[in-house]
Amino acid sequence: MKKLIIKIEKSSDGTYGAYAENVEGIYGMGDTPEEAKKEAMEGLKLLLEYNDPTNLPTLLKGSYEVVYKFDTVSLLNYFKSVFTAPALERITGINQKQIHHYATGLKKPRAAQVEKIEKGLHKLAEELLAVQL
Repeated sequence: MKKLIIKIEKSSDGTYGAYAENVEGIYGMGDTPEEAKKEAMEGLKLLLEYNDPTNLPTLLKGSYEVVYKFDTVSLLNYFKSVFTAPALERITGINQKQIHHYATGLKKPRAAQVEKIEKGLHKLAEELLAVQL
């Protein structure tokens, strides 16, 4: 299935921006990642509503899924109300102090650390999907 990739990043002024990596004209901003996502989805809605279907980018014709791609700072801040630092340490294997440095932007994680964070969160998600009550 085609994927509309929405990149979410924290800007230097502390706000968040969201934009489509693979379709021009879809943007959003907000004080939180959630607000930026919401505005980007509104931009997508307007793009679809006010353009002739023949003029739409190829990706938006037919079925597609929206995928959110966060930078590390934005991801850690987006989920900080859900995961404590000790929980993230258990999930990712990265110590709390280092996670704090990544979340504040004091340090930028290497690709291997980013992969550990992503894999840890995906593993948790798989485990949660297998839970039945």
